[in-house]
Amino acid sequence: MKLLIFAFFLLTGLALAKPSDSFKVIGYYASWGVEETKLSLDQLTHINYSFILPNPDGTLKPLPNPQRLKNLVKLAHQKNVKVGIAVGGWNDGDDSAFETLAASPELRAKLIAELVGLVDQYQLDGVDMDWEYPDAGDSAKNFTALIQELDAVLEPKGKFLSAAVVSYGSKGVEKEVFASLDMLNLMAYDGHDHGLIAQAEKSIAFWTKMGCPKEKLILGLPFYGRSPYTPYRKLLESDPTAHTKDQIDKVRYNGLSTIQAKCRMAQEKCGGVMIWELSQDSDGEKSLLKAIDQAIKKP
Repeated sequence: MKLLIFAFFLLTGLALAKPSDSFKVIGYYASWGVEETKLSLDQLTHINYSFILPNPDGTLKPLPNPQRLKNLVKLAHQKNVKVGIAVGGWNDGDDSAFETLAASPELRAKLIAELVGLVDQYQLDGVDMDWEYPDAGDSAKNFTALIQELDAVLEPKGKFLSAAVVSYGSKGVEKEVFASLDMLNLMAYDGHDHGLIAQAEKSIAFWTKMGCPKEKLILGLPFYGRSPYTPYRKLLESDPTAHTKDQIDKVRYNGLSTIQAKCRMAQEKCGGVMIWELSQDSDGEKSLLKAIDQAIKKP
């Protein structure tokens, strides 16, 4: 009888468990997205609040919607989900602030101090550096210095440090940064191959060859289609069967089966998956995040 009871709790525990910390499920959450109370935090290990922007002098622009971040941290920590602040983002392709501040040791130190202050103020668990994108040469070296110096401050405080990088082909990231990062978030989407499994395969292969350890590779999954840019939930509004497909007209995206196939690939070759962006998901049985959760927990 004791063995039967133990087996019951073991099986039900597995069914209800969160994704293991050994396999990360990282969701970016836009400050302009849905209310934080609507997020499925049980299916995540990390969430990155997006974005805060740097100034060229190393200071930070005002945090967008600070009360939302406070609420998110409270809700996430109740579920043992870690919350980081994502720094940068696409910003219409303007990375001039990063280029300027990263070239100066004094300005790098200023940015790091501001980020640590932000982490402490909002009880955050880490920082995601989303410089899109450092270039080859001095820019790459400055990016390395920024990551190494930021890690030297965050690591003793028990905080994580991650970076979002282009899908593949980047010469602006040196292999020296891998030792200072806990996670390398591969933006395996956008461009000519947006949404294709082949793009995910190329991305993983590129960064693996660059020397990033398997456990730090995080495969990016899009919750939107291109082109034009269309959130997954909007695709479902226009076509209730969109979850069974990967393309509607000229818009290519990932339906449930492709998302799960990428998850299985990540389980074999990476340390987790990353999502841009949580607000674009649907809910119920057609939710992409739920499909990810089911793929991860399936024996």
